[in-house]
Amino acid sequence: MVLKAFFPTCCASADSGLLVGRWVPGQSSAVILAVVHFPFIPIQVKEFLAQVQKASQICRERGTRLWSCKATYHQMSNTPDTPTEDQVMLIFYDQRKLLLSWLHPPPVLPDCQIGDTPASTGGLADIFDTVARSEVLFRNDQFDEGPVRLSHWQSEGVEASILVELAKRASGPVCLLLASLLSLVSAASACRLWKLWPLSFIRSKLSTCEQLQHRLKHLSLIFSTEKAQSPMQLMRKANTLASVLLDVALGLLLLSWLHSNNRIGQLANALVPVADRVAEELQHLLQWLMGAPAGLKMNRALDQVLGRFFLYHIHLWISYIHLMSPFIEHILWHVGLSACLGLTVALSIFSDIIALLTFHIYCFYVYGARLYCLKIYGLSSLWRLFRGKKWNVLRQRVDSCSYDLDQLFIGTLLFTILVFLLPTTALYYLVFTLLRLLVITVQGLIHLLVDLINSLPLYSLGLRLCRPYRLAAGVKFRVLEKEAGRPLRLLMQINPLPYNHVVHTYRLPSCGCHPKHSWGTLCRKLFFGELIYPWRQREDKQD
Repeated sequence: MVLKAFFPTCCASADSGLLVGRWVPGQSSAVILAVVHFPFIPIQVKEFLAQVQKASQICRERGTRLWSCKATYHQMSNTPDTPTEDQVMLIFYDQRKLLLSWLHPPPVLPDCQIGDTPASTGGLADIFDTVARSEVLFRNDQFDEGPVRLSHWQSEGVEASILVELAKRASGPVCLLLASLLSLVSAASACRLWKLWPLSFIRSKLSTCEQLQHRLKHLSLIFSTEKAQSPMQLMRKANTLASVLLDVALGLLLLSWLHSNNRIGQLANALVPVADRVAEELQHLLQWLMGAPAGLKMNRALDQVLGRFFLYHIHLWISYIHLMSPFIEHILWHVGLSACLGLTVALSIFSDIIALLTFHIYCFYVYGARLYCLKIYGLSSLWRLFRGKKWNVLRQRVDSCSYDLDQLFIGTLLFTILVFLLPTTALYYLVFTLLRLLVITVQGLIHLLVDLINSLPLYSLGLRLCRPYRLAAGVKFRVLEKEAGRPLRLLMQINPLPYNHVVHTYRLPSCGCHPKHSWGTLCRKLFFGELIYPWRQREDKQD
């Protein structure tokens, strides 16, 4: 049988003493936690050590800093006085790193270096748990107060300062006060007034409302007075705090940039000319469509009706922009102040502003899509009429049906009219769909940036970068000494968790507007003229 003795490297300098640890019977392992030094050894301790020495012995070799270990036991057989010696492996480990680390499920790691032997986490959970539970013994540290001294990694001094202790004591009342204020804000946001139809519809479609509600949940989690029940909850709270701090810092940088050199006034002065330029380009586009675009033969009457209808919408929109032009600078100034709440809030407001400024493009897209969808479904229904079939609404399937001569004549006439009007409608639908997709792409990039700031586990990534041993994916063993007749000495080192596994494990939930459909479904909707929205409904979101 092979016995494994885990020995802390910080105790290797101790000459002698009583070893404090735990025996793990399921793995035939002994985990040494500390060495107790006595100025004198009582008689009872001497007798106990004499009994223990008959079965096993861990001692330090003379002239070296390495320790040696051997274990013997007496077999219960015909020759009970014949001792049998077991094979022993002495494994040295860094007690501080092992105490602060958290063992994760084993990911797929690259090949280890030559001389290193990887180990699975299946048999290491008890070792990590034993060292983690020994933290109470080290914090009490009652042995150092008297003549008895305890050798372990904290004997040189506890890592703390008076500022940290004062911050810990003051954080309790502050968090309690802020948690009470946040609960009042949450109660106000959950009022029935916001559930009325106009307000509920606007609230569900504006990205700013979604982001503010998401940040309110983050702040409630940060200032919650409830103690974390698991390391995962503690890590999520730390990641949330880091995400909020980074968001606010970036928002303050944006605010300082906007208010320097009167950039808000410059943006306000440039907004109206840009709107006029966009409207002028749209008018040129509509006039091109009302002629002979790319040499195509269009239906003259329908082309003129659609072109004048869209030109009238552009005229209304430009009149509205000029009416609001005296108040644009004040609006932008107040919007810039929202950057104090974070860069994500400012980006969400910017996305909503883009949606409002391109509302006429959205109207064009809706008109064109509805008209095109109506003709596509009309043609498909009339095509079934020619084949002697119809759509059964109750059973949701296509059934056979017999038509008389009048129905076939009217169906043929309508089919011919729709076929000849389809190219004109399809051209308008294609142009305005491309413009709408351009706006959705810009909003999608903004939402991706907001989602990145909301969900990126910054604290975990910083911990992986600065202290990689804190997030352990397993261990590897390096051979220190291997000689015949002497115990095998190994050094246990921690394998850090890869960065992609850190992001996957500790990624925070976000309120990003992810696409609800696949590319195939999106192409099908575009072909049949179904409306495409850049947002997801509240009930479709996944945490």
